[in-house]
Amino acid sequence: MLETGRFALADGAELAVTMAGDPHAGVTVVLAHSYAQDQRIWHKVVDALPQAGERPLAVLAYDHRGHGRSTRATPTTAVVERLADDLAELVDGLVPEGAVVLVGHGMGGLVLTAATARHADTLGDRVGGLGFLSTGASWIAETSTAWTSSLGALVRDLSAILGSRIAGPIDKATQAGLRWTLLGDNPDPEDVRLVADMITAHWPETALLFRPGLDRFGRDAVRSAAAQVPVLAMVGDRDRLVPAAHAEALAGPEGTAVVVDGVGHMLPLEAPAHVLPRLVGLASAALRGDRFG
Repeated sequence: MLETGRFALADGAELAVTMAGDPHAGVTVVLAHSYAQDQRIWHKVVDALPQAGERPLAVLAYDHRGHGRSTRATPTTAVVERLADDLAELVDGLVPEGAVVLVGHGMGGLVLTAATARHADTLGDRVGGLGFLSTGASWIAETSTAWTSSLGALVRDLSAILGSRIAGPIDKATQAGLRWTLLGDNPDPEDVRLVADMITAHWPETALLFRPGLDRFGRDAVRSAAAQVPVLAMVGDRDRLVPAAHAEALAGPEGTAVVVDGVGHMLPLEAPAHVLPRLVGLASAALRGDRFG
């Protein structure tokens, strides 16, 4: 079962949502996409995950405000904290029962950690696992590849590739530039086209609107928020934004860190065969009620 629709937030904004699988499965995997992209990054996961394990799962993917088909953001709402509040409200409204596994790609990882910290009263024991795909660990601030520096490099690269505005079809040179920046070895041409479509749909307005809030956001609370539940952190060894060592830092001593060979920043598109079984494992742990600490 696949359903698409819109979820109305308390402030009047609306989020575009996709729900798949059995709504009574007992655990729902919630998928939060990255910066200047949208929920299409998850289409291979949404299609396969509900039936990928021994027990059915529910899946909820959505577009952050200011992205995809959701309501436009403003300078005051284009911040991680507001997106985290949206996520908590979305879970409360669409997943009123059962455990949830929160999975974020890139910026989506920041959103889910902020949500668990800001809404411990409503999420609290309902979170049965956390998944970080291609998410950086900014507390490794002494490295030259700290996440905010990588974000700045990404914006500069996109500026060089895309210019100030895209009009009309994307040429092969532009696709090649985006492929080098965001994908790994031998990506599927359909994935390259989808990434180009998502990025250019959000360039430059959304990318520049969200950049200041992302630069300011601090993630020192991530480990404390994640300390009680199973944690998965995955990164591609060709990711030019997130060094492979950051997966181990995010996973911590009790979590699972995975580095996927030949893959760039677009893990959900490039490596579903690696991502799906790991997410099934997180969901199974949530069904068992595994807790740490």
